[in-house]
Amino acid sequence: MNRSARPDEAPGVPARRAALRLLDAALNRGEPLDQAAPPALRPIERADDRALALAIAQEALRWLADIDALIDGATRQPLPSDAKVRSVLRLMLAQALRLGLPGHATVATGLPLLAGGPRRLAHGVFSAVTKRAVQLPNAPTLPDAVATRWRAAWSGRVGAIAAALAEPPPLDLTLRDPAATVEWAERLGGTSLMAGHLRLPRGQAVEGLAGFAEGAWWVQDLAASLPARLLGPGEARPALDLCAAPGGKTLQLAAAGWRVTALDKSARRLERLAQNLARTGLEAETVAADALQWEPGAAFDAILIDAPCSATGTARRHPDVLHRTPALEELTGVQAAMLERAARWLAPGGTLVYATCSLEPEEGERQAQRFTGLEPRPIAPGELPEGIAPTPEGWLRTDPGMCESVGGLDGFFAARWAKRYG
Repeated sequence: MNRSARPDEAPGVPARRAALRLLDAALNRGEPLDQAAPPALRPIERADDRALALAIAQEALRWLADIDALIDGATRQPLPSDAKVRSVLRLMLAQALRLGLPGHATVATGLPLLAGGPRRLAHGVFSAVTKRAVQLPNAPTLPDAVATRWRAAWSGRVGAIAAALAEPPPLDLTLRDPAATVEWAERLGGTSLMAGHLRLPRGQAVEGLAGFAEGAWWVQDLAASLPARLLGPGEARPALDLCAAPGGKTLQLAAAGWRVTALDKSARRLERLAQNLARTGLEAETVAADALQWEPGAAFDAILIDAPCSATGTARRHPDVLHRTPALEELTGVQAAMLERAARWLAPGGTLVYATCSLEPEEGERQAQRFTGLEPRPIAPGELPEGIAPTPEGWLRTDPGMCESVGGLDGFFAARWAKRYG
């Protein structure tokens, strides 16, 4: 018996109720789905029902503007943006138009969410839309604020970026041993875009894949794996991973031979990093501290700053990020302060990489332009996957529309500097 089920409730309704809670958290309270999901999904016992609830909410958020346009076209008077019936219809249409669920099942599990409410209206709007056999566009319509920012920043790329947001991303793995790339590609039936990387179709149960239990790899988007690669082999030298959790970059640095100190403000998130270290057999010292207050006892030969940011580059997997207004002034202040502090911790001859998973130039290109504390060390084409080239300044800039023919990648920025001797 599902713990979230109510008496005489149809199977499947608890998952839809959880999806409704997720949608409310994202749109009305501004919560990231990653934060809202654990309490919303906890009462649901079956893993596939939890996955379905999350998928429904994500697809409703991914296609929100287009689904709302269909709802508005089937009502005589516009429904308030925060009306419960609009939210339920968003979920119902996401199921029908994106997940391909049968209409009768969608109605049977959606209308109970409107107990005591306008069920007839919801049923009528859903029927009117689905009977017209409408289809969503090839690319989701971006929220107005996002479209305005990105047209100003990436005028020639907005169409490709939006098109790449139409589907959740494939599953990317980073291998502990890059020399075993061909072997793991054959074992898992994946493709590789560069040594140490493997791409599989989405929707696979990660824990059941070969190599998971023995820690041969970890889940990490290809773009997210590039900043750590820019530091090269460690040869047992000291490295600092700032804002390290959940730990993908720490694992990369440790696998590359660095003696890693992994610092993060969240002790809870560091627990997950420790679990991944144990699973992979890699080693790193973990420190729970605020990077703006902590002071190291010695200098580092490499520092990686994966700075806190708006995370708009991850919209393929986190479509909720598009519906939050990023606090860019606050975030860019923190990023600049981290850069200035970290530069003082770098040993002569050492290398610093700054990265953000953001499509906002304020958090990437403009930070690099303003920072003058170290000597620029441009990124070379051979350090990046085929199809991705450094910018004229020698920086890394990716967006979801790049490498589209092989599944795309997240939006990331990275820049690299070195500290002179003497």
